[in-house]
Amino acid sequence: MRKILVRADDLGYSEGVNYGIGKSVREGIVSCVGVMTNMPSVNHGLELLKGTGVCLGQHTNICVGKPITDPALIPSITNGKGEFKSSKEYRQTKEDFVVLNEVILEIEAQYKRFLELVGEKPHYFEGHAVASHNFFKGLEMVSEKYGLKYSGMSFGSEPIVVGGTKVYATMESTLPDYDPFGSLKKMVEHPHEDGCEMLICHPGYLDGYILKKSSLTIPRTQEVDMLCDPETKRYLEHAGVTLITYDDL
Repeated sequence: MRKILVRADDLGYSEGVNYGIGKSVREGIVSCVGVMTNMPSVNHGLELLKGTGVCLGQHTNICVGKPITDPALIPSITNGKGEFKSSKEYRQTKEDFVVLNEVILEIEAQYKRFLELVGEKPHYFEGHAVASHNFFKGLEMVSEKYGLKYSGMSFGSEPIVVGGTKVYATMESTLPDYDPFGSLKKMVEHPHEDGCEMLICHPGYLDGYILKKSSLTIPRTQEVDMLCDPETKRYLEHAGVTLITYDDL
């Protein structure tokens, strides 16, 4: 039996994103949602998901908005305005400028905010958009400290291991001519026999904040449509796919 975990990232990024995620959970196939606890719209997003029972994780963010930690304590990841350095700055700098002790302060602060907002530990723990060795190391250290289920980042075809299960992640939303259903179909038709598949999505609707702050725009709306399309659900049922969450790993 094929098992697929469908994860939506970025709850709290903006109200438009929240509405897209909310629809994708209530009417679609999303089983897990990553929460950006530092963002002003996070309470709005959590309200939209009340009563759904969706599996919530911490989508740790160090590249958009303001940190929870005093910016003076974490200068390696903030700018003169007291905001996080942008994802573009991380991509354009070859050296890893993230200071481990500093990023741990912010990771822990976002974890504590998650506890305040949700009332329980995140069901999984991972990071948003930044390919930094020290960021990943900090996430691993904090997850180990608090006994959290860390979901790392995989490069290429290698799986990540979550709770002892090999997880093969697919995220193609940044590719030219992206076809959300095509990505899902490839996973269904070419499964890995030694683990499970995970489709990482960023469903959302577009508002002023997203258009200003994110390079990922149109694919968010396309993913909402695919995730909520009754034909998608029928396809998965016909293929014998079981939708799982991080709690199953």
